[in-house]
Amino acid sequence: MPQSSWKLPLCQCQPPPCPPARSARLTGSFSASPAMSASIKTFVFFDLETTGLPQDLPKVTEICLVAVHRCSVEDPPRDPATGALQLPRILDKLCLFMDPGKAVAPKAAEITGLNNSNLARSEKQRFDARTVALIQEFLQRQAQPVCLVAHNGTDFDFPLLKAELDHQGQDLVGQVYCLDTMKAMMDLDGSLCPPARGAYSLTALYKRFFKEDPKDSHFAEGDVLAMLLVFLYKAAELLDWAGTKCGTWAEVKPMYSVRLQQSR
Repeated sequence: MPQSSWKLPLCQCQPPPCPPARSARLTGSFSASPAMSASIKTFVFFDLETTGLPQDLPKVTEICLVAVHRCSVEDPPRDPATGALQLPRILDKLCLFMDPGKAVAPKAAEITGLNNSNLARSEKQRFDARTVALIQEFLQRQAQPVCLVAHNGTDFDFPLLKAELDHQGQDLVGQVYCLDTMKAMMDLDGSLCPPARGAYSLTALYKRFFKEDPKDSHFAEGDVLAMLLVFLYKAAELLDWAGTKCGTWAEVKPMYSVRLQQSR
């Protein structure tokens, strides 16, 4: 989920605010009861770097997942001297690079530093059944149930991961929930449409809360850790928001079909 404009579909409407719109990739009520939210034990923050834009039927070049237990979200550590938020001490991480099996768009290569040449030289493998098994095991070893958290996840990361899993004829097992931090932050601010281009990008939110640029932007792990800190800054509000508005993995539709991807 690089924070560049080529990835984030930004609303161009002007006041009055645009009406709420439901993603075409989601079905059902896309809501959760307070009891369900309270039952979430682990939040798994994740990000994807890819070959390009949704219309290009992108493939994943990098994935990073960072799992945080609910107790660390509810009571995040702070620097004893300054009171500044710190990352939780206990974080499980899974970070993988992969050969996408298609050309990386020049703009994506420029932003992420990943291209077909350096991925091939490093002998990275495709997103295959072994990748799926690693992700499944990583999620299953966490305290259940799990909630996947991604910035702009509804429109990009969730459906693209679903498409990659679908390509392997597999899906995530168990009850998995989903939370999009971009949509959540817009909702908490009472904004149905960003007042300025990029106002709810991860970089913009991080700078709003921490008064500096995030480290290692456009590296999947760097973006995940920045997203985690943004989440911790607004943890109480986001946990309440999740009680009625986070969704389920079962509601996510693949970004594209295997047949369509193969035809391109």
